[in-house]
Formats: sequence, C-alpha cells, structure tokens
Amino acid sequence: MTEQKIQKNTPVLTFEGKKYNVDELSDDTKEIIKGLKIAETQLKMYEDTLKLLSVGRNSIANQLREKLKNYE
Repeated sequence: MTEQKIQKNTPVLTFEGKKYNVDELSDDTKEIIKGLKIAETQLKMYEDTLKLLSVGRNSIANQLREKLKNYE
C-alpha cells in the first residue's frame, strides 16, 4: 500500500500493526473482514454466555451447600 493520508471519515482496518484503507480493498477481502467481525461477535457472545452459566452454576452450588447443612 502506498503511503497516502487516510481521511478521517474513511474506514480503516488495522491488522497486525498495519493500517489499510478499507475502500481500497477488494470485495473478497471486505467479505473476509465481515466474516472475521461476525466470528469475533459470536466469540464475545459465547464468552458472555459462559460467564452467565458459571454465575448460575455457582448460585445453584450455593443453594445445594445451604440445603446440605441440614444433614451435617
């Protein structure tokens, strides 16, 4: 990529420490970028789901702990 000034409103991809003007990229490359964004969004969603499940599991374990105190 030639050293051109990237205007403020131009979408920029920063990847592995390099900046790319998205408008100058091929349609195939833009589709790959979209796919990567979707994958990252899905990963974030599932990470949040795992955190929520972990909190729920801990809550259930606490409830069980309280119930089992009656049997000690």
